[in-house]
Amino acid sequence: MGEIQQPQPVLLLLAAFSRHEEALAWARQRSVEHWGEIAVESKPFSFEDTSYYEKTMGAGLSKIFFTFADLIDPDRLADIKRLTNEWEAEYDAASNHADERPLNLDPGYLTEAKLILATTKDRDHRIYLRDGIYAEGTLHFYKGAWQKRPWTYPDYQRQDYHDFFSKCRGELRARLRQRP
Repeated sequence: MGEIQQPQPVLLLLAAFSRHEEALAWARQRSVEHWGEIAVESKPFSFEDTSYYEKTMGAGLSKIFFTFADLIDPDRLADIKRLTNEWEAEYDAASNHADERPLNLDPGYLTEAKLILATTKDRDHRIYLRDGIYAEGTLHFYKGAWQKRPWTYPDYQRQDYHDFFSKCRGELRARLRQRP
């Protein structure tokens, strides 16, 4: 029988995308208020890898990633996804944007070996967490590089994303070395 162990803490990752700069700024401010200091922040990436979101969010989308200085327990992912869904609704109600969905927030976490995203949509490769939230192993780190899965979203297959996630992985490793 294997010995049960607690998982190492993980690096919380938040992907925010919108065509409205003020929505991305709002998401940054809201997340810092809730989770604290940002550890690593990406540049805005042009989101052109799929037209899936154009009907509800419009064209000309940008995506930005934030990770946070305080590492978290991975079992918080379902609560975090439910919270970010509430934030999306809050922003929508408070903004004057005509878009059906002016802001999309996708939380997840990064370990040394994988990038996990939270979702409300069930699929054959997703694991149910609780409260209507599923987890997806979107990328894995193998032989010194991020590797896609058959279901990996097109934008998460991009090398510029992988470069950013590698920077985040380095940040995580440094933080883990500092722990007692």
